[in-house]
Amino acid sequence: MDRLWTPWRLEYILGPKPDECIFCIPESDEEDRERLILYRGERNFVIMNRYPYNNGHLMVTPYRHVSALTDLVPAESHEMMDLMQRCSSIMWEVFTPDGINAGLNIGEAAGAGIEEHLHFHLLPRWTGDHSFMAVFGGTMVIPEDLYSAYDRLKPRFDAIGNG
Repeated sequence: MDRLWTPWRLEYILGPKPDECIFCIPESDEEDRERLILYRGERNFVIMNRYPYNNGHLMVTPYRHVSALTDLVPAESHEMMDLMQRCSSIMWEVFTPDGINAGLNIGEAAGAGIEEHLHFHLLPRWTGDHSFMAVFGGTMVIPEDLYSAYDRLKPRFDAIGNG
């Protein structure tokens, strides 16, 4: 059995949790960079994961606070898939990965860290990206600062426009 060790996420797991849902964002975009929000669509938005499994880890989530795919209305799910495709395209362009993981964890038993608010994950992957550092040193190497990656991604999302 293979194991994915993620010791860098311990800060998130053991750390204090905000009282409010991190995916229920304000209407104002003044804090978008601080919150790592890359794009605001009509019904969904794209945000970077503050505790990534890999460099460039993005999430697509609806504005509406829902916890299951069956809670989405068709317009939300259609825009969500469109944004997943756009995120994938931007990832290929910006990070030139060898592959991309895309997934959704519904419920605590399925690995949802925030199970109350649905969100899709997209992670660029490179052959050998979990090197000996994670295995022997218990340390994950993420080669780029979150805000540096944000600054590289943001112009691509700005080019999408609204809707």
